[in-house]
Amino acid sequence: MTAPDSTRLLHELEWTVEKNLNRHLAVAREWLPHEYIPWSEGRDFAELGGQAWDPEQSRVPPVARSALEINLLTEDNLPSYHREIEHVFGRDGAWGTWVHRWTAEESRHSIGIRDYLLVTRAVDPVELERMRMATLQTGYDTGDKPLLHVCAYVSFQELATRLSHRNTGRYTQDPLAEKLLARVSTDENLHMVFYRNLVQAALEISPDAMMRAITDEVLGFAMPGAVIPGFVRKAALIAKAGIYDLRIHHDDVVMPLLRHWKVFELEGLGEVGETARDELATFLNKLDTQASRFEERRAAALARDSARDRPLL
Repeated sequence: MTAPDSTRLLHELEWTVEKNLNRHLAVAREWLPHEYIPWSEGRDFAELGGQAWDPEQSRVPPVARSALEINLLTEDNLPSYHREIEHVFGRDGAWGTWVHRWTAEESRHSIGIRDYLLVTRAVDPVELERMRMATLQTGYDTGDKPLLHVCAYVSFQELATRLSHRNTGRYTQDPLAEKLLARVSTDENLHMVFYRNLVQAALEISPDAMMRAITDEVLGFAMPGAVIPGFVRKAALIAKAGIYDLRIHHDDVVMPLLRHWKVFELEGLGEVGETARDELATFLNKLDTQASRFEERRAAALARDSARDRPLL
């Protein structure tokens, strides 16, 4: 059952949801995953008398393989995400219409990415399937986040996912992968705008509670792909490659949304909101420092690698 306060907020935000749903439907462009796949490159695997996968068959760098796997497996866990947001948003009215539209659009992402990976033999299909099974059996659990916390989290998460897809596409150095992932990232951006606008409206309706939710989600943020087997190791490789790291998270995900919401300019907050905002400011300073230290360590490591690879005169 939904808490009374959440029920009130669902009703008060319904008009905003309907307005942004209509906006989304007006600007979202249909795209067909099969049109992005080089089907002529496909061939049988060993079970049908073809050739088993070998790393030499992949035309993308090893780190790009890890990023592509993480991106796809994150999208694969859609059944859990649908369950979670439907539980919070409900199935009725504009909220329910959005939940199912969002789910349908997200489903295209895993369809397109998987077809690309298998047809081009970019990653090991056996490992990929085993990780998919493990990921979906683990599922994703928000821990019964309240409505405003969900709105805050998905705003940050959709933007983070957009950047992860876009940067992965560029890193592959494969024009086909880049085109596909750029299209996926366009969807993610539209989803982010939808949720961002909900948060903006909630800041006007219930500023203290929304500020508390924003702070909690920034401080405790974790990508939904964290449940994927080997995520920590692969995320470290992705960060080292500059596909998604602390600097990107701070500069290109967290700060743009906070600036859009004008969280440090809001007036009239109560004690709850002011306390949350102070916590947020303190955390952002720490996050910025951590990002700078990571960049320094990465630069030093790259310099050492370059020196080691330099031929002796």
